Amino acid sequence: MKKIFALLLVVVMIFSMTACGQSGETKAEYNAALLLNGNLGDKSFFDSANQGLEKLKAELGADKFDFKVEQMGAKPEDEPKWEPTLLEYCDKKEYDVIIVGTWQMYDALAKASKEFPDQKFIFFDETFDFSSGEHKNIYNVLYKQNEVSFLVGAAAALMTTDGSLPMIDPSDSNIGFLGGMENPIINDFLVGYIQGAKEVNPDVKVKIAYVGDFWDSAKGKDLALTQYQSGGVDIGYNVAGAAGLGQIEAAADANKYAFGVDSDQAALLPEMAEFIPTSALKNVGNSIIRAIKLDLEGKLEYGVAESLGFSEGGVEIVKDAHYEKMVPEAIRTQLDELEQKIISGEIVVDTALGKSTEEIQAIKDSVQ
Repeated sequence: MKKIFALLLVVVMIFSMTACGQSGETKAEYNAALLLNGNLGDKSFFDSANQGLEKLKAELGADKFDFKVEQMGAKPEDEPKWEPTLLEYCDKKEYDVIIVGTWQMYDALAKASKEFPDQKFIFFDETFDFSSGEHKNIYNVLYKQNEVSFLVGAAAALMTTDGSLPMIDPSDSNIGFLGGMENPIINDFLVGYIQGAKEVNPDVKVKIAYVGDFWDSAKGKDLALTQYQSGGVDIGYNVAGAAGLGQIEAAADANKYAFGVDSDQAALLPEMAEFIPTSALKNVGNSIIRAIKLDLEGKLEYGVAESLGFSEGGVEIVKDAHYEKMVPEAIRTQLDELEQKIISGEIVVDTALGKSTEEIQAIKDSVQ
């Protein structure tokens, strides 16, 4: 009987040790949570953020780094759950850092930051106000979308008057812009886009429309079709998240061009790649990788905002074989020269951030 009891005890101990070992293997040294006020599959910056975390996990190993993604939805009926979900994740105390982005999460993040001062946060793609001296647990990463949009605007203006390109009527110089919602970030894209277009063609005209949200691709398509079919636009720029996919569909239907945004949309949408010359990348995924690596080293500074442009690798346009095929060499060379001038400071790209409504309207009026 004693031998049987002893044997059972050994079996229990072995099982317990194995279970503990398995538990230890499933718990990474550093855990992150990515809370999306939207969904994956946007072919835009939510996908970019997720891909960055996947890349980091593959690089460091699941024992070193792991993450969870919570897709909270982007429609109006989803909004009431954004703040409670964020607070719930804070209350779990399971994550070294919680990652959220966009202006729509600002108020919820400010509340969570105060209620959970020991929880660290990464906030991307919207300026956080640290002037109160509070919120020392937030790292704020921004992107110089005005810089990359300057290049897109220059590319659009050059392409629309290039007689060698199919699907272009070189007799006019109309280009399009489709924003999601009108806010400082989206208008920062627009201001850079207009400046870049006017840099190479002072007479350029820009047709501007806003969807009103970042998810209604059907409305985005309708607005873009109007620009293409009755606005004389041959090439447009979608800055509208998932809603912007509607513009790419419209470009395909109208046999026109549309620049992608935030992710390499030509690669993600191969069936429509022939209508996407290139994409403006806001490297959300890379910026999150950079931030977490710094945090792992104890070097990430919280309570501050950091803005990443061409020089820091925060933004870029996709320059690959597809781009070389779609965009004439002379235009590509000119774009490279403009990019270097931005990096050197010879060209200073204007920004919508801090501008009044009247100032933004004056910039819009200059290209009507």
